[in-house]
Amino acid sequence: MAEVKKVVLAYSGGLDTSVILKWLQETYDCEVVTFTADLGQGEEVEPARAKAQAMGVKEIYIDDLREEFVRDFVFPMFRANTVYEGEYLLGTSIARPLIAKRLIEIANETGGDAISHGATGKGNDQVRFELGAYALKPGVKVIAPWREWDLLSREKLMDYAEKHGIPIERHGKKKSPYSMDANLLHISYEGGVLEDTWTEHEEDMWRWTVSPESAPDQATYIELSYRNGDIVAIDGQEMTPAEVLTYLNKVGGANGIGRLDIVENRFVGMKSRGCYETPGGTIMLKGHRAIESITLDREVAHLKDSLMPKYAELIYNGFWWSPERVMLQQMIDASQVNVNGVVRLKLYKGNVIVVGRKSDDSLFDANIATFEDDAGAYDQADAAGFIKLNALRMRIAAGKGRKLL
Repeated sequence: MAEVKKVVLAYSGGLDTSVILKWLQETYDCEVVTFTADLGQGEEVEPARAKAQAMGVKEIYIDDLREEFVRDFVFPMFRANTVYEGEYLLGTSIARPLIAKRLIEIANETGGDAISHGATGKGNDQVRFELGAYALKPGVKVIAPWREWDLLSREKLMDYAEKHGIPIERHGKKKSPYSMDANLLHISYEGGVLEDTWTEHEEDMWRWTVSPESAPDQATYIELSYRNGDIVAIDGQEMTPAEVLTYLNKVGGANGIGRLDIVENRFVGMKSRGCYETPGGTIMLKGHRAIESITLDREVAHLKDSLMPKYAELIYNGFWWSPERVMLQQMIDASQVNVNGVVRLKLYKGNVIVVGRKSDDSLFDANIATFEDDAGAYDQADAAGFIKLNALRMRIAAGKGRKLL
């Protein structure tokens, strides 16, 4: 076992990371620095400070990263209209590179020579944390307790906590049967009844959204103002990135928007069923595609769409801090210079419906697109040559007797 003097632990103060803290102190006989991130998960993070202090931790970091999370990670991702496997808006995936970045920054600030996390050996997050860490600090040691210890059940963790005087409730309030991850972009749910792919998710599982059936009978209208592809105001009121997402989560959740039940392909080799609530992200995706529809050149839009699956895969697989993701991001961001204007949306019982879009940079020309007299703006006879040239290769092949059926 390599010698470790100081390790920075991604710490929530819950059962797993509290046990990990003590285990690191015992197993590696090292100093532990704790880092707790506020990514908008909706839970109080300050209690982690008292818990860490009680376990002898001297350097404790509790950081509000909500603005950085949305500004530097969520917004850039949505400029690409990013969706993984056609459905998943990557709420968990996009938070991991920020946590990895901050772990390394703290290690550099405190002289730490290792980082540690509580991701299990079955999941994707271990890969995302560690790829980010190695990209940002090549020589760092990564300690992943779930790949080293024998505490492989909740009961063993509870017994360890009890033995070492770690204050964890064994018989407290009813625990959720789901493994959950939350941040300002989404909440994910795994485990419990969801492990049977035929069983419908339970209604009382959802935290942020009402069911579409229970949503208001009257639609809600909102206007999103865009600058360089990012939302900068809602209904004319300027907002910071985190304020934008917070507002959209609230109004979207109230209208039953953003629920998802999918089986995704994890890159560790297994299929995993998960349920997700992403009300704000669902609205953002719809709005961004709408403003791009009038401001992007056709070929630029099509090229972006062709690149998006690769971009989504890079984020899902943990390659945010890779040269290929940076290259794609530069291309995507360059396309957003003229993505400015306003989109009007109607939110109704789980649906996000585009009802208007306008922009000073719009490429939509009503004089050309009109079904009325266009006063010669478009010569319809031009289409004949275009059609014949594009049909030429097929006409030649057919004339040579080549069959397609």
